[in-house]
Amino acid sequence: MYESLNITALTAPQAAVVLGLLVGLAFGALAEITGFCFRRSLVGSDRRQAMGVWMTALAVAILGTQGAAAMGWITFADHRFYTPQMPMLAIALGGLMFGAGMVLTRGCVSRLTVLGATGNTRGLLVVAVFAITAHATLKGILAPVRTTLGSVTVNMGDTLGFGALPGGPLLWTLVLAAAALVIAATSRNRPVMLVLAALLGLLVPLAWVGTGFVLYDDFDPIAMESLSFTSAWADTLFWTIASTSIPAGFGSGLIGGVLVGALIASLAGGRFRWQSFESPGQTGRYMAGAGLMGMGGVMAGGCTVGAGLAGVPTLSFAAILALGAIAVGALVCDALLGRVPALQSA
Repeated sequence: MYESLNITALTAPQAAVVLGLLVGLAFGALAEITGFCFRRSLVGSDRRQAMGVWMTALAVAILGTQGAAAMGWITFADHRFYTPQMPMLAIALGGLMFGAGMVLTRGCVSRLTVLGATGNTRGLLVVAVFAITAHATLKGILAPVRTTLGSVTVNMGDTLGFGALPGGPLLWTLVLAAAALVIAATSRNRPVMLVLAALLGLLVPLAWVGTGFVLYDDFDPIAMESLSFTSAWADTLFWTIASTSIPAGFGSGLIGGVLVGALIASLAGGRFRWQSFESPGQTGRYMAGAGLMGMGGVMAGGCTVGAGLAGVPTLSFAAILALGAIAVGALVCDALLGRVPALQSA
């Protein structure tokens, strides 16, 4: 479609960076205001309200994404979430690692990116270590671990997602979205928070359609992408240190936009505060968590946003498995921390 728009100032890949920047600006601002975080929804002191925000965003993401697919604008037939040979061991183990890591760092990577922009230097250091570890797992010294675990696969045949089950995509879209909305409706959130969460969820199909339909160009193709922080941070790290030979992509624009959007929202709301580590023990805990999230996010195929908020709306079983494993890893780690006083105080 992009070539029919007659936009000569930007190529499709360049336009994807701009799209990522705009989507990131909106996500950063909305996530900062709503406190959007999957970890909080599981083990936070305000978990009920946090889960309501998260589920509202997920419901809108599901409805919007599957609506776009029904219109024929996008398809996930060739997407990595729909690989017939599912690397189940890597996804499950990676999800458990990511879940444990986000409990150790007191925030998933999307939340820490937002917090880093609001003056939290703990968050900035965590995402830096996360990005280095993720890149090392993708293409560096940790890649053999990823490929070895990824070689253990299960043949899913044609049953790769809920859309292949009786009732088809429409039924399961309505079931999943309705379940999420029921949780949101009983979360005792202020209506304005749920409205902002819905706008955040709308960014998921906006990005899918933007990269997979609007910017589609036969002569200069780009990958169909949506909200994600694992590959986006790894790509941003690579582009930052080698920008003269590696062009920026949608992910780099997204990360830049999130940082700016969260910064603007925090300054406007008077919530910007410089914060740092309180002890060497806390530093060690956060660094361990960053490493677990970096490696786990790559093996699981995404973080709570990439595999969760953007992945689940594809109706893929791989995305569901990843998010479920992340939740289990977080709950188990939180329970174990309750038995280790030294880590509780760190």
